[in-house]
Amino acid sequence: MKLGNVRKLFWALAIAMPLLAAGAAAVAQTPPPTTPSAAAAPATATPTSAPAAAAPVTVPAPAPAAPAPAKPPAYNSGDTAWMLTSTALVLMMTIPGLALFYAGMVRKKNVLATLMQAFATTCLVSITWTVVGYSFAFTNGTGGLAPYLGDLSRLMLSGIEKNIALGDDSASLVGPQPMTIPETVFMMFQMTFAIITPALIAGAFADRMKFSAMCVFMVLWSLLVYSPIAHWVWAPTGWLNARGTLDFAGGTVVHINAGIAGMMACLVMGKRVGYGTENMSPYNLTYAVIGASLLWVGWFGFNAGSAVGANGRAGMAFAVTHIATAAAALGWMFAEWIAHGKPSVLGIVSGAVAGLVAITPASGFVLPGGALAIGVAAGVICFLAATKLKGLLGYDDSLDTFGVHGIGGIVGALLTGWFSYGPLSATAAMPLGSPGGFHQVFIQAQAVSVTLIYSGLVSLILLLIINATIGLRVSEEEEVEGLDISLHGEAIG
Repeated sequence: MKLGNVRKLFWALAIAMPLLAAGAAAVAQTPPPTTPSAAAAPATATPTSAPAAAAPVTVPAPAPAAPAPAKPPAYNSGDTAWMLTSTALVLMMTIPGLALFYAGMVRKKNVLATLMQAFATTCLVSITWTVVGYSFAFTNGTGGLAPYLGDLSRLMLSGIEKNIALGDDSASLVGPQPMTIPETVFMMFQMTFAIITPALIAGAFADRMKFSAMCVFMVLWSLLVYSPIAHWVWAPTGWLNARGTLDFAGGTVVHINAGIAGMMACLVMGKRVGYGTENMSPYNLTYAVIGASLLWVGWFGFNAGSAVGANGRAGMAFAVTHIATAAAALGWMFAEWIAHGKPSVLGIVSGAVAGLVAITPASGFVLPGGALAIGVAAGVICFLAATKLKGLLGYDDSLDTFGVHGIGGIVGALLTGWFSYGPLSATAAMPLGSPGGFHQVFIQAQAVSVTLIYSGLVSLILLLIINATIGLRVSEEEEVEGLDISLHGEAIG
């Protein structure tokens, strides 16, 4: 097959660099082994063997000292600095990155409302994550629920202070996994992921959802959809994690999750007033280009930061993120050029975002050759989804949330299974890592299917409940007037 040929060609050229990167990653991420002390060594002898091997003594030997309990590794200042930087970069992806990207693509009368959606979602999800979202996502869970949901041990972030002494967080331990960064940094890094995921959904229902309904939906969706799926895939006890799902930075957790939720919103709310008959051209593509550019830069924190350290794996994730993004932008541009006769500005920036989406699950597992193939595939396939599939099925996905994030996430998740390079994911317990092939593609397909079904079903239920209670959509008069005035009483000059 064509992707397989691309894989062989580029892997032959790129084999030396990733081996060095993978080796550096393994050294940087593996905690130093605990060496038993000399005083603790006699504890391994059996009570009956000691008298047989030793001469009689008149003074009993002192009891051997018990070995000290293993402690989490002390934090690493380099890892911590990189993760603080990555956290800021990912927050920048939502405000101002995604906010400007979406605002530039709506009509003038809805620009402020679109900016408001991104900003308000950032605030709402930050508090939700602090109160209970983080605990649901990343604690171990209890009993039979452990594979599906975390427990309440981090409710209101309680317990996060236990490693703090003399004003410093000396070590971190989330579940059974030691880290070289403070838990506060890990919690904040993951918060930025929890923020941008529901914010992406807003692109699907742009121009027509009530602000009050959006606020309620974002909070409930974050708790009932995002946190459980994050636990399944990323928590050490998560059931998709245990099945071997590869999702380095959020193909399933972020993009497929948001994409299918956006599709449900489109179906429940219906089309915009005037869709297909009125001119709905973007108000300001300059905003969209600036927003897409901020997303591209911020995505280095998104993907390379998911290595949770300044190491070789982060370096490879950084490289393949850039390569795939450039390839996807060109893929969309040339596909559009062939189909429509002209390459558009909106097309090339949309292609770049599609590449960022597709490389997200693969970024810690693939080599540059695989990234190039993933990028080209994402650019072309997402172009077809945004232009052909939407028209064929007749849904109104205002800013192509499903076409770019849903479809791009599926493409990336499946191709991660094909192009995964074993040494990048190898550990002492699994020295071969997760090499790509049909078996891994099958595992990836299962994770994709489960995410689509669960997120789609729960999102649909939430939307229907909100619609039956406070209503989802503004009135036709408010929609025609524009959300800036009708919802917020403001307008662009």
